[in-house]
Amino acid sequence: MITIEKLKRTGQVTLPSLFTIANIAFGFFAIISAIDKEFARAGWFIIGAMLMDSLDGRVARMVKGETKFGIEMDSLADFLSFGAAPALILYLFHLKDYGFWGYPVAFIYAMCGALRLARFNVMSLEGKSSKQNFTGLPIPGAAGILASFVIAYSLMEASGEMHSFRLLAAPMSVFYNILPFLMLGLGFLMVSTIPYAAFKQSNLFRPKTIWGLLFAVAFIFTAYRYPQDSLFVAFSLYVLSGLAAGFWAMVRKLLPGAAQRRTGAPHEQTDPPAPHPEGM
Repeated sequence: MITIEKLKRTGQVTLPSLFTIANIAFGFFAIISAIDKEFARAGWFIIGAMLMDSLDGRVARMVKGETKFGIEMDSLADFLSFGAAPALILYLFHLKDYGFWGYPVAFIYAMCGALRLARFNVMSLEGKSSKQNFTGLPIPGAAGILASFVIAYSLMEASGEMHSFRLLAAPMSVFYNILPFLMLGLGFLMVSTIPYAAFKQSNLFRPKTIWGLLFAVAFIFTAYRYPQDSLFVAFSLYVLSGLAAGFWAMVRKLLPGAAQRRTGAPHEQTDPPAPHPEGM
């Protein structure tokens, strides 16, 4: 007999899974688009998969429909859309020009993505994950910078600098020439222990000052005018933010007094000498 409770529970489990299935679909479509040499379209499919991935977890928590099945399915979807698909897209886009050496570069990126997802799952099961930070670069962040680069570079080649930031033309060419090393670097960042912001706070993107509001308006306008370039810049800044935070943490450990700040031990103080009695 079908009851309201059964329907409610079915909806709680099914609704988040629909977003995960959409994630898988976008990743699969990205692979097909790359095979058809429609690289910009493939990149947009990866961006769409990122949007679906960001929604499935939130929807699951909202309707209280988190299940072990959903967690495992989400990991498989992420590996397809952000591990295997970007590796294949970048191989067909540029790595194939390096002959055999393009194979291990694409494989190492995909392998590091799988290791990153496996570590995240283990830490979540053991209750060691943090709501403020990720351990290592999240695989959607690595896929995002690669997908946005493919989109921006493809559109820049197709239409020149007319629909692109002129200041990005030179960095794009450099990025293109060192792409294998950057993919290896992204793979290393995924399996590293460098902390990256999780952006899970509900009020994170609410401007608290007039400068924050102006920055938000400027970013929205720029994203509307140059969406592909804005995505590339945003993902690049996110990747660099973790490196900057890790470097600053290293510097703080080397600064004088760092050990005391970590332990919270106060400075040793000596008692002042007792005053000599007068008139003795």
